[in-house]
Amino acid sequence: MPTRRELANAIRALAMDAVQKANSGHPGAPMGMADIAEVLWRDVLKFNPGNPTWIDRDRFVLSNGHASMLLYSVLHLTGYPLSMDEIKNFRQFGSKTAGHPERETHLGIETTTGPLGQGFANAVGMALAERTLAATFNRPGHTVVDHHTYVFLGDGCMMEGISHEVASFAGTQQLGKLILVYDDNGISIDGKVVGWFGDNTAQRFEAYGWHVQPHVDGQNSEAISAALAAARAETARPSLICAKTVIGWGAPNKQGSASMHGEAMGNEEIAATRAHLGWSSPPFEIPADIRAAWDMREKGARVEGEWRTRFAAYKNEFPALAAELERRMAGDLPDGFGELINAYIGRAQSEGKALASRQSSQATLNAIGPAMPELLGGSADLTPSNGTLRKDSVALTPASPGGNYLHFGVREFGMSALLNGVTAHGGFIPYGGTFLTFSDYARNAVRMAALMRLRVIFVYTHDSIGLGEDGPTHQPIEHVSSLRLVPHMDLWRPCDAVETAAAWGVAIENRDGPTCLIFTRQALTHEARDAAQLAAIKRGGYVLIDTDGPPEAIVIATGSEVGIAAAAVRSVAAKGKKVRLVSMPSTTTFDRQDDAYRQSVLPPNVTRRVAVEAGSTGLWWHYVGLQGEIVGIDHYGASAPAKDLFKAYGFTPERVVEALEKVLVK
Repeated sequence: MPTRRELANAIRALAMDAVQKANSGHPGAPMGMADIAEVLWRDVLKFNPGNPTWIDRDRFVLSNGHASMLLYSVLHLTGYPLSMDEIKNFRQFGSKTAGHPERETHLGIETTTGPLGQGFANAVGMALAERTLAATFNRPGHTVVDHHTYVFLGDGCMMEGISHEVASFAGTQQLGKLILVYDDNGISIDGKVVGWFGDNTAQRFEAYGWHVQPHVDGQNSEAISAALAAARAETARPSLICAKTVIGWGAPNKQGSASMHGEAMGNEEIAATRAHLGWSSPPFEIPADIRAAWDMREKGARVEGEWRTRFAAYKNEFPALAAELERRMAGDLPDGFGELINAYIGRAQSEGKALASRQSSQATLNAIGPAMPELLGGSADLTPSNGTLRKDSVALTPASPGGNYLHFGVREFGMSALLNGVTAHGGFIPYGGTFLTFSDYARNAVRMAALMRLRVIFVYTHDSIGLGEDGPTHQPIEHVSSLRLVPHMDLWRPCDAVETAAAWGVAIENRDGPTCLIFTRQALTHEARDAAQLAAIKRGGYVLIDTDGPPEAIVIATGSEVGIAAAAVRSVAAKGKKVRLVSMPSTTTFDRQDDAYRQSVLPPNVTRRVAVEAGSTGLWWHYVGLQGEIVGIDHYGASAPAKDLFKAYGFTPERVVEALEKVLVK
């Protein structure tokens, strides 16, 4: 039987060979953490390479994503469907072994990491999801949700501000099944971190309420095993293992240096390392005895089989609960959701209430929330302002782990990345709220949600200068346009309660990426619609007011400006002008419609066009053409009541009429 060190050296060999072949990558962390990985993956982690998506598997997150060859190596060695050819094609076009791990659950990669600290945040979301599902579904004598979340992270993750946000949150939530292993090697790209990172990390995490084990020898398998056992034994607090390692351990001339962080070692140093480690196999070859000792397929199948036996007994006694757990983990919506949301849209149209869309959003949540147990909400300290709390909301706390509402505190970035982890875990459709201007804090997590195509719903209120007196620091100008540029993400800015309800329905049904829902502080005018218009809302843009015969001009408006545009269109119609009004709550959704539909709404031959939105003008030229007019704002606002700002900056029916008159004479 190979020794533990020999087994760990298989990771070191694959890491240095793959990085050298690509002439790109980070061999140091995989080599330094190889002993830790060997203990975790062979002795501790609960998984089945033959079924990577088994719902009760332990979750593993490599937050220091530059150490990707560590993850790829153990996935390959343990028997996941990641071939040696993929290892050889590390960082090459079309390979499954990207420079930083990208979420591929069928390969064993739980989440996309690379932007440091976000993997840690995702893992907090995963641990939270596990605990909430366990509280919801487990019954006496039937523990069917029972797994841990493990994280590897490094100095860079610890330096990023998001680590403070989520470490504090995890400590407050007492997530006892979350275990972090900190690769404390003291090296980053610029060199020894002592010059710019002097934190006492152990004391920091103790202050957050964590169980901390400092000064664990990361190159000693017995010490690692003992530390992991102690962490698993601690159930009331999340655990941090501070593992002292040497970056690039085993490379006789380069270990412990910054050069091991982000560059290939070179053939001469690799040869010296092979000799130093006693590793005689050629590149990308694993001795048969070592490969056999790493193969976890039989063990994994056995462990999952034992769980399936327990789940069958659970299903026999609690068939409805078992079916609900399977539905939620599959991401399927409850039966009748489509009918529920459509009925509510119809009711909102009939009631015709003039509400702020943040209020309409809360009303929608109250209507659909009780029928959607997977809808997990929260807000970054702005619950009353965001309208994210439902009538059936129960705060999720250590004392109430089965709750459905999270008070995130002032942690917009942490909240957003954590929600990504909740979705990546499965079993929930999460949403989180803050002011639109604070989406800047969360932007990289929003981008990661889009990159992973996760069904996360970002609720952003106070969407324009219409928020008023808080002034330009809180008034978003460029935010809606910039968020529309994020690939694979939908953005909805509804004009009234009806479009708000429709937007929620589309967001919940969207399994192909995140959605931003953009809501107002100020009240909005209710718009009249017929049945065909109601059905068309979900297509992102539709004709709200039409003309007899072909229109002479088209006004396109969104959100709070639809009511202003409608007044302008009616005004010019009274003077005999034929102007169509298009409500465009979601440009991203509208742009995906087929040509025939888009041209039926925006006929190409009608080139006289005006766009109206209380935000940056840049993207609207796409719809109005260079000969069109845009009523927008390309400067920051001021502190004043909303009605005064709208008048001062030209968001009035009169200004829209002026723009129409200008295009009509062209």
